[in-house]
Amino acid sequence: METVHVVAINPYRKGNKGKVFSYNIDTYDKVIGSEEIKKMIQQIRGELPIDGVDLNDAQAVKKAQERLKSELPFFCPHYGMFKNNVRRQENALPESFLFQTIIDVDDKEYVEKAIEKARELNCSSGIWNGSLLHLCYSARKKLHIGIRMPIGMTIEETQKAYCEALGVPYDESCITPERMIFLTDKDSEIYRSKMWCAVLPESEIQARRQAFLDRGLTVDGKGDAKVNSLQFTVNSNSNDKVQNNRLSGNHGDYAAPAGTAVQPAQSGNSNHADDSHFGNPGGNYGTDELGEASEKNLIAFDLFQESAGLKGMTIDSVGSRHSSLLAIMSAGASRVMSEEELMKVVAEKMPSYYQEPDCHQLIHDFYAKYGDSSKPFSRDVIRINATAEQASRQVNSLQSTVNRAEQVNSLQFTVNRAVPNVQSTEEDYPDPPVMPEKLPKLVELLISRTPEIYKPAVAHAIFPPLATHLWQTSFRYIDNVVHEATLSTCLLAGTGAGKSSVDKPIRYIMEDIRKRDAENLKREKEWKEEVTRKGANKDKRKRPDNLVIQEIDADMTSPAFVMRTAEAQGRFLYTSLNELDQFDALRGSGNQQFRIMCLAFDPFNLFGQQRVGVQSVTERVTIRFNWNASTTIQKGQRYFSKVLTDGPISRINFCTIPEREIGDEMPVYGDYNDAYREALKPYIENLNNARGLIDCPEAFQLALKLKDENAEFSRLSQDRVYENLSFRANVIAYLKACVLYVANGCKWEPEIDEFIRWSERYDLYCKMRFFGDAIKRANDTGEKSSKRGPSNMLMQLPDEFTYQQVIDLRVANGMSQKGTSKMLGNWKDRHYIRAKENDSVPQFLSSSVFIKLKFRKENS
Repeated sequence: METVHVVAINPYRKGNKGKVFSYNIDTYDKVIGSEEIKKMIQQIRGELPIDGVDLNDAQAVKKAQERLKSELPFFCPHYGMFKNNVRRQENALPESFLFQTIIDVDDKEYVEKAIEKARELNCSSGIWNGSLLHLCYSARKKLHIGIRMPIGMTIEETQKAYCEALGVPYDESCITPERMIFLTDKDSEIYRSKMWCAVLPESEIQARRQAFLDRGLTVDGKGDAKVNSLQFTVNSNSNDKVQNNRLSGNHGDYAAPAGTAVQPAQSGNSNHADDSHFGNPGGNYGTDELGEASEKNLIAFDLFQESAGLKGMTIDSVGSRHSSLLAIMSAGASRVMSEEELMKVVAEKMPSYYQEPDCHQLIHDFYAKYGDSSKPFSRDVIRINATAEQASRQVNSLQSTVNRAEQVNSLQFTVNRAVPNVQSTEEDYPDPPVMPEKLPKLVELLISRTPEIYKPAVAHAIFPPLATHLWQTSFRYIDNVVHEATLSTCLLAGTGAGKSSVDKPIRYIMEDIRKRDAENLKREKEWKEEVTRKGANKDKRKRPDNLVIQEIDADMTSPAFVMRTAEAQGRFLYTSLNELDQFDALRGSGNQQFRIMCLAFDPFNLFGQQRVGVQSVTERVTIRFNWNASTTIQKGQRYFSKVLTDGPISRINFCTIPEREIGDEMPVYGDYNDAYREALKPYIENLNNARGLIDCPEAFQLALKLKDENAEFSRLSQDRVYENLSFRANVIAYLKACVLYVANGCKWEPEIDEFIRWSERYDLYCKMRFFGDAIKRANDTGEKSSKRGPSNMLMQLPDEFTYQQVIDLRVANGMSQKGTSKMLGNWKDRHYIRAKENDSVPQFLSSSVFIKLKFRKENS
């Protein structure tokens, strides 16, 4: 039987992005085989010039290439048909779902490796066996990998699992049902299976749909699944006998060897799927068979949560839920409930975690190890058990229409069950620190026209341009190293979040510098025109002196950057980037842009180049370079993914903008006018007039205080990444304090203290949230990553605890047992804890009971 292909495609140049039409594969081939498309792709990649665009104007070329890319024909890989030919999510016809998806590889340097890795996965014994359908270069010579989805896996699950196996970042923008892909020319196609965009045999379609239905999903894999994620073996190197993706009639072909031209798919054996393999290996973790938890146990669980120091916290969050449940059981929940009873409670209180095998294993292991019913109850357990019993009787006697949370609150218990727990997402991460109400005058002025939601981001973004006004001005840090105000800020926020909110304040801050730069740019232009006119004439005038131009273009090359730095006479260069990847112009050889980021922060740095040519730039300079940049969170994470432990992240001040609720009112800006300009003027003049080594004792003392606070939190959280990031975060905060001090006429304001403390906490929050887990993985590739922020371990322990409880908590937080004695000794020396026994020498630590001297629950 002949294989039928269907493609939802808009085959026209400048086609309406909201319209797609269902054609067979011949239309697809006709489009990618056209000479017009081939020429467009060559122009987009810079292989051919674009008509009417100056090749020497990099910005114009880039814009033209973006325009051309947006004009390309496109297709939708997930569905073959859309209702009324309208490309919308709700118009995607479920019956036309193609059970395929496309993986994006956005790192050009990894493209060739990804091609080989995709072929390797395709020939492996894991679930990706026979999955490869298509390999194609994208418009910008990156990579699209088309794959068949394993049975029962949704688009999102397939994308995440394959990206992990491939070793590339997962991109959430690739999972939308209506996703579109710009078409490229025939020469860009590396490999195509004849099952690419094919309608599968009816028997296989029914098997795949049934796998989705069994999970509580629609036939095309939409909806809320009954289980959090299928337990697939995604390790491509696994030698286990795992079913491949080449089902009966699928003809999924093994990828052609490297260098093989595109050709009809090679013949291959089609193996029937052993559908049982795709079930949940951990069994059914649904709550249907358990029955409901008793009222008493639900109340007791909440009280033990409070006793464990987790009052008001989201305990079902990925990364912290294991340790949260362990702390609650350790606090006594396991003493008043049987293992089965606790399972019922966890199913209701932590529904997302309950779906995971790890949850069941943790509960079972805990009861096996500590479930000794012969031991007497502690006073706290007796009290909580009695309180829960009394509360449950009163609750059960009330009418069922009364909200349970209100009843329990009337008994003055901390039991909030009004809002049910849901599956953990990124939103479960704690909110960023709240900005102080009272602010330094300069900060208050600069954010005065900014809508409330954008104020924290603007309050960080103002410092690089402010610091750029300082010249020959330095400050001595607490380690006795002299620093200049080397500040850079990167704003990470979602698409449409309002990243442009920082532009207006920056424009007004930089106004005086831009005015002087314009005059010098005019002088430079006149000199260049004169030199061009004279040609080889020996009387050509030398490059003008005092050509100080501080604000540089985003697309400046490395030699031009060195030249501008040399001519700046020790002043700061500055740039503001709409996208972080505009730094790539400075790449040079070997990701030099990241080296420049690092050197720009470090005192006494040297950078330059030596060239033989007479006209070439040969200079050695000290980089003074402050900058602002904005990008989306995903792009920012990808951009820094190769240099997580190389230093740029710790040297940059990060900030973010929270996502607004759908349908929220549009933020409204105030007027940026002459009154704003005049109010700012005295502060700018103070910065311009400052010289020399400036002593700010208040900033110095604040830096010492913040350093100690960071150290204490690091000791209590035992988070090495947090500690390492806090070192330079404290330097950044100190330099910000000094900038405010100088701008205020070298006068300290009491509001600076709290603002700088908040600024540092916010910076560390963003670094840990967006990069913390990735840095941990980079530091120890064998360690499983978590999605938790650092937490105070002492707060998670009861007021009296044993050595074994500390070990369990460390293991739950991904730490080794080895450092337990050293940590407890550290805590004892700093008077966080004491041993209950008189004989508390180190060799008896393992048999001691410890009493908390700080963070006691009875005092909270």
